[in-house]
Amino acid sequence: MAALLCLKWPERCIAMLLLQEDTLRMLQVETEREDDGRWIAEVVELPGVMAYGATRDEAVERAKALCLRALADRLEHGEEVPEMGNVFAVLP
Repeated sequence: MAALLCLKWPERCIAMLLLQEDTLRMLQVETEREDDGRWIAEVVELPGVMAYGATRDEAVERAKALCLRALADRLEHGEEVPEMGNVFAVLP
């Protein structure tokens, strides 16, 4: 069974999924609001997979799309990809 820990700061939410060794995990999406009002979303397990949006939802959707492209690219080139159960965990 998994336990979920969510730490919240103003304008930022980080989700951490604490799992048993045999459990597949979800990819974590961190979001943060920039000083200029834009939102940025980052897929933590895939360095460099981050996207901006005018809204939080837009940034998350763009990061998900980029994540899938990055995973497909890694698979096509024989590189390792993270083991996943449900693909994304986006927290409020």
